[in-house]
Amino acid sequence: MTDLLEAAMRLMVVFVAFLTLPLLVGQLEHKVMAHMQARVGPMYAGGFHGWAQLIADGVKFSQKEAIVPDAADRIIFGLAPALALLPYFIAMVAIPIGPGLAGQELDAGVFFVLAVMGVGVIGTLMAGWASANKYSVLGAVRQVSQLMAYELPFVLAAVSIVMAAGSLGFTDIVDAWQPWWLIWQLPAGVVFFVAGLAELNRPPFDMPVADAEIIFGPYTEYTGLRFALFLLAEYAGIVLLCLLTSVLFLGGWNGPFGDSWLWTFAKAGVLAFVVIWLRVSYPRLRADQLQKLAWQVLIPVALAQLLLTGVVVLAW
Repeated sequence: MTDLLEAAMRLMVVFVAFLTLPLLVGQLEHKVMAHMQARVGPMYAGGFHGWAQLIADGVKFSQKEAIVPDAADRIIFGLAPALALLPYFIAMVAIPIGPGLAGQELDAGVFFVLAVMGVGVIGTLMAGWASANKYSVLGAVRQVSQLMAYELPFVLAAVSIVMAAGSLGFTDIVDAWQPWWLIWQLPAGVVFFVAGLAELNRPPFDMPVADAEIIFGPYTEYTGLRFALFLLAEYAGIVLLCLLTSVLFLGGWNGPFGDSWLWTFAKAGVLAFVVIWLRVSYPRLRADQLQKLAWQVLIPVALAQLLLTGVVVLAW
């Protein structure tokens, strides 16, 4: 009974973090973009520094009418937002932020998280198909093709750090991590982070959901809270990617003044800022540029890093 209660409490903490952290990233994005692009709107809601902007967005989404196209598959249409969001919660359960601080530590945690993250695209595919809109279907197909291109370098980069540490467990990887790995595994870390952004369709890799040109791709027909769930899934993906990168490539809770879960969040917070910075700074890639980056740049770099890691591990 004690073990069951402890597991329930851990899941509750992860659930609260899952609901809170993506909203904080969304609020951070509002403020950073407001400063970088001189946007005055997000700085006014609620008074001081626009502190109530997130609340205003929630009220706005809750008041919008939930419209379902007449020809849509209503069951699939309604399930798609939840299926797009749920894999990120399941994956977050297995990521530790400190020694023993995880919903459930797994011996093959890296394998489990990468496998679960790949399921999220099914929600997007369901959304596009169930909308009975050919443009939504095209957006979903674009997104799936992008995921297929960037999943390979994403996994190869993770395999490099797994080989270096000799374990698939997150805690073992952090324990084996050394500061000089920042240089040795830097190419793998960059490939992992860039490929993760592409899988999340974050700018400059947001071609499938370009809101200014194709009206959010597979989510064109979604309104109200259903649409908000897709946005929440995007921010949850950012949180998950930043936590993964910090734990795998930046030493997780290892820090210069002692080990602490605060270091994990600090590193993830800096990476979240980089995600927003890239959105503000770089123009959207064309479809051919997006595929070329994956197949001609990231995959060769990931394979070269994998070869280097194998040689160093055997020689060491």
